[in-house]
Amino acid sequence: MSVRSLKKRFLDIIESNAEVDPYELRRIFTEAIREWEIQQGWEERQKRKPWSDDELRVVLADAPTKENCLRHARAFGRGYGAIEQIYRWAATPDPVIKSKRPGDAFIAQIKKVAKQLGWRA
Repeated sequence: MSVRSLKKRFLDIIESNAEVDPYELRRIFTEAIREWEIQQGWEERQKRKPWSDDELRVVLADAPTKENCLRHARAFGRGYGAIEQIYRWAATPDPVIKSKRPGDAFIAQIKKVAKQLGWRA
């Protein structure tokens, strides 16, 4: 399918749903694309391998949005959930971590990088 015909189909969808706010249509479309990308998957070549501080710094430098989780997962060859978990651990208060996962080296690494970047938990 050519770009021109694809664009025409999109415009037809937009026009046939004129009662829906254009921003809502954009949100729906973006969400559908994101879900499709996650279902299609990608090569998780770094799965279960250690993270470097620089990789964590790149992830934690961005806001914890669904779009950023997907972008970083694909870029680093990791799972979508792994990126979400990094954001969760970075935002979890230290007393909770000490009670649930004391001595976890990876969480300590995440917290160290998050603190360097100015995250408050």
